[in-house]
This record gives sequence, structure tokens and C-alpha cells, in this order.
Amino acid sequence: MTDNVWGYRTTSGRLQGTDLTGFKVEATDGAIGKVGKHSDEVDASYLVVDTGPWIFGKEVLLPAGTVISIDTDGQRIYVDRTKDQIKDAPEFIQEKHLYDEEYHHRLGGYYGGFFG
Repeated sequence: MTDNVWGYRTTSGRLQGTDLTGFKVEATDGAIGKVGKHSDEVDASYLVVDTGPWIFGKEVLLPAGTVISIDTDGQRIYVDRTKDQIKDAPEFIQEKHLYDEEYHHRLGGYYGGFFG
């Protein structure tokens, strides 16, 4: 677990420099999509996940702290949230929210609330 929802857990198996684009993302209750973009910035790491038809082709932003483990051989990322928790997160529009500090604060509060 991490106190910073925007940083990878030390136990996640994250290898710096590994391109996660295209990796499948698994919630605790099933597949949610594929990574379309990711960031490894210190204290600002995230995954942008294309959900495909799961929630009508929308993208979601997942803070790196939600990642439990990364299987580089199987190209899968496991997160510690349910599909509903991800679906109910504040709406994400990449062109509007990707670099919006207020949005990141709100999203961090949403996902950080599940650490408690």
C-alpha cells in the first residue's frame, strides 16, 4: 500500500522505463480495458485506460497507487478497485483533465478514500 495515491506501490513490480501501453487492466472483479497512455512522473504517475465497450468506450484515469501488481510477461496490470468503483469515479476527458491539478486533486481524494 502507498500513502500517495499517485505513486506506485513498492510491491507492484513496476519496472521504470517499461512501456505499459496496450497492457490489459484487471479490476478485482474482471477486465476493464487496456492502457492507452501512462505516466511515470514522481508523485504524479497514472494510467489512462480505454474501457472499450465496458462503459461505452470511455477512458478512465487511474492513479498509480491503485496498481497491485504488473505482469510484464502476460502484459496485465491488476488494480485493487472494482469495476463499479472505477465507473463511479469523477468523469475523465483526456483533453480537459490530463494536466488539470484540480481534477487530479478530486480524483486523488476519490481513490484515496478507499485506502482507509
